[in-house]
Amino acid sequence: MSTRILPAVGDADDVRSLTTLIGQLPDVEPLAPVTDSTQLVDTLSRLAAESLDELPEVVVVHERIGPVPALELVREVALRFPAAGVILVTSDASPGLFQAAMDYGARGLVALPLSYEELASRVQAVAQWSAGVRRHLGAGSDPVGGAGGTVVTVSGAKGGVGATLTAVQLALAAQTSGRATALVDMDLQTGDVASYLDVQFRRSVVDLAAIHDISPRVLADAVFRHDSGLALLLAPAEGERGEEVTDRAARHIVSALRSRYEVVVIDCGAQLGGAGAAAVEMADRALLVTTPDVIAVRGAKRAVRMWDRLEIRKAEETTVVVNRHTRSTEIQPPLIARITGTAVAATTVPAHFKELQGVVDAGRVHELEAKSSVKQAMWALAGELGLVRAPESGGHRGGRLRGDRGAVSFRRRRDGTG
Repeated sequence: MSTRILPAVGDADDVRSLTTLIGQLPDVEPLAPVTDSTQLVDTLSRLAAESLDELPEVVVVHERIGPVPALELVREVALRFPAAGVILVTSDASPGLFQAAMDYGARGLVALPLSYEELASRVQAVAQWSAGVRRHLGAGSDPVGGAGGTVVTVSGAKGGVGATLTAVQLALAAQTSGRATALVDMDLQTGDVASYLDVQFRRSVVDLAAIHDISPRVLADAVFRHDSGLALLLAPAEGERGEEVTDRAARHIVSALRSRYEVVVIDCGAQLGGAGAAAVEMADRALLVTTPDVIAVRGAKRAVRMWDRLEIRKAEETTVVVNRHTRSTEIQPPLIARITGTAVAATTVPAHFKELQGVVDAGRVHELEAKSSVKQAMWALAGELGLVRAPESGGHRGGRLRGDRGAVSFRRRRDGTG
């Protein structure tokens, strides 16, 4: 059986030299090379969604891949796709880098300039390792195992459009349906998740910023376990400390959370910093919340264009959520989709702030009544995004979510799905 190798190389000259050498290896099936980190993760995700057997046995990551640094990319691939072995190609073959590469999850390291013998030896060893992992996982198992939690970011087109409330309710819906859920406040200077949920906790996301290998115990120490069952990783009380959370730190933190929780919801706020940008780039779903008014929709368009220019996220990979929607407003979801070039969630959130005012002022958003139309819409949105676990009974309309106070039912879309 041939070994499938997926090269991830940014530079055109490096692509040619690496693919030429790979093509000379015996019993090897080279796959079409990918040229950046986003394309690599997207390709592996697509293959993994089909089956474990579709994943390449070996992924070769060149040191000059971008925009994500090579070691960070190695870590993400190793966490999300443990059945694929990663080889790092680098000009620095020092013991220090070798140890770092192993710590980040690489299965081998090949020095530049490339040597046929060295590459062949590494590919053979990693392919054997990958085959052993797949036998252990079994043909019908989930290719990402316990390290494939769904990450959803929630950003605001501008301040005050309801991004934090949306993030909180999506996380509550996922947790109540029986999925282990973490809610992260990555709005590092002005985050309000703690205020919305009446939480006082001295630890925050900053406590993880300087830790390169975040163990389950370290993560547990930084997380606050809320009465609702949510695991909360809060923004720092001193906003100026948010600068300590770099984009690299954010990647480590998101990867650690993804490996421990089924659902990770991240409130990124309305201001884009390095940490928030890293989270949006890594997310499985990136939501952009807007209200149906000219100023907010213009803000959404600016955000989408900026994400695209910075190669954080393409417009077609972003989902806009319309909050405070009314049928009488001139700006309706189809128009917002045309203006922003994004997909717009089928579920809109109605403009019924009176339902929210009491719980928001009291900092008890988790106690919003089940009959609230805002809550029902946001929990329906969670269902649309696939964040909730379907009820076991599943056969009747309006199934009640386990653990919720009252009859909260997911509105069904017109096609009849939940």
